[in-house]
Amino acid sequence: MTTKRDYYEILGVKKNASLDEIKKAYRELALRYHPDRVPHEQKKEAEEKFKEISEAYAVLSDSQKRALYDQYGHSGIDQKYAYEDIFKGADFNSVFEDLSDFGFGGGLFENIFSDLGFDIFGGSGRRGSRARRGRDLEIAIDITLEEAATGIEKTVTVPRYETCATCSGSGAKPGTKKNTCPQCKGQGRTVVSSGFFQLAQTCSRCGGEGSTIQAPCPDCRGEGRTKVTRKIKVKIPAGVDTGSHLRIRGEGEAGTAGRGDLYVIIEVRPHAIFQRHNNDILTEITISLSKAILGAEVDVPTLNGKVKMKIPAGTQSGRVFRLKERGMPDLHGGGVGDELVGVNVEIPTRLTPEQRRLIEEFARLSGEDVNKESFSDRIKKAFK
Repeated sequence: MTTKRDYYEILGVKKNASLDEIKKAYRELALRYHPDRVPHEQKKEAEEKFKEISEAYAVLSDSQKRALYDQYGHSGIDQKYAYEDIFKGADFNSVFEDLSDFGFGGGLFENIFSDLGFDIFGGSGRRGSRARRGRDLEIAIDITLEEAATGIEKTVTVPRYETCATCSGSGAKPGTKKNTCPQCKGQGRTVVSSGFFQLAQTCSRCGGEGSTIQAPCPDCRGEGRTKVTRKIKVKIPAGVDTGSHLRIRGEGEAGTAGRGDLYVIIEVRPHAIFQRHNNDILTEITISLSKAILGAEVDVPTLNGKVKMKIPAGTQSGRVFRLKERGMPDLHGGGVGDELVGVNVEIPTRLTPEQRRLIEEFARLSGEDVNKESFSDRIKKAFK
């Protein structure tokens, strides 16, 4: 007779493991040894392993059975319970309760494994394919910074699958009907029993539909949907930035439980003179030396055209001015950013004799010694 392995060893947990630790270990092992998740040549071994870990969990997750097992070992369990009764009261669904945020409802254990194509422990009801929502689609759109500032409507071309108009999604040629699948008798699944263990898999012949098509629709070839190209208008709100995602409900692909959604990903093209920083925009202008010294009013580019900006006398190169509410609108209605204008003062490289004379006079009046030979002048003389 084959000696049974220790239940704690099977699940890879310590003897003082908490119920949560036992659940976590079982969940990981159950998914790893799922018969439909291993290569065909490993299915038999996986089924045996799955039975073993399920039996271990059924005992260790029940406080009464675990106490008997801890005291008497396998003999205590085998004498107290019939083989098939080991599984009575085992809370398999709770093993997967932490997956509820991912869309599993009702019997979570049952749902997870039925999604993978099989049912377990004699679950009742059909486990064929279920109505599913169509696939979501993504498309990228590039716009200018000006378009991002004002908002714009764009037309995008979207290739997608839609319900076949010829057969209305049935997949059968008009005038014909689907036939009950002879392999699963319309149940959409086939069941294999082994002692206490029942494995129900999606029917390989009908794919879980419970019916087969003898005369496929000529347009969709039995798929029930065809690929078409649609032009869809997309309203892009003011304030979007690169990476913004717009969700357009019901413009994805068709499914048996409704359409998926279309996600539009925004890419704002780089601008020639503006840089964006959150909702502010940055730019630079160059002014003459005389304007920097004396002050002036200059034209400054903005997203809405040029505006006048006052340059005070004595402005230094590198100074930054702020134009209030000349930036980007906030996508969520939080106002409008500013435009930051950096000023570069242009130093003339060539002077007329009169300009030079006036500059030298300015320097003299400022107390500077302009006649003193400069270092650069001495270098030039040394190489003559």
